[in-house]
Amino acid sequence: MTKHHILTCATALFLTTGTALAHVTLETGEAAVGTTYKAVLRVPHGCEGKATTAVRVKLPEGFIAAKPMPKAGWELKTVKGKYAKSYELWGEKVTEGVQEVDWSGGNLPDAYYDEFVLRGTFAVDLAAGETAYFPVVQECEGGAVERWIQIPQAGQSEDDLETPAPGVKLLPKK
Repeated sequence: MTKHHILTCATALFLTTGTALAHVTLETGEAAVGTTYKAVLRVPHGCEGKATTAVRVKLPEGFIAAKPMPKAGWELKTVKGKYAKSYELWGEKVTEGVQEVDWSGGNLPDAYYDEFVLRGTFAVDLAAGETAYFPVVQECEGGAVERWIQIPQAGQSEDDLETPAPGVKLLPKK
């Protein structure tokens, strides 16, 4: 293999890795059903060089009793509603709760990254082996928007998607 081929391969690997890391991700990619999960959304950049001013996340069905962490310098809002079905949590039926979290009014320059945190419980009756997705909309200065909302279809990989939603693989209850 020539130096040119090695350099080309190394460049391709670097570019591929950079692309894979360019989207909003979750710090921990696995969680057992029936357990509390701390979702740490990592926002690695702005929108085409513009500062991030809002981060909105839609919570997956079955992620219940969610509570977001306030963030200094950002306004925090939640959207509550009815779950698609009733879940049991600590011996009680839960039929509604937070379905979306919105941090807005902040300023995260493109040159920096930050984390947005919430916690909740993955209901015990969710299917282990499935992935729970947290679609995220990232808003930036000047009206720019990044939508990390794509969810893979059957037989498709997250790597096949241009703007994948962050996901958590659900493990069997411990």
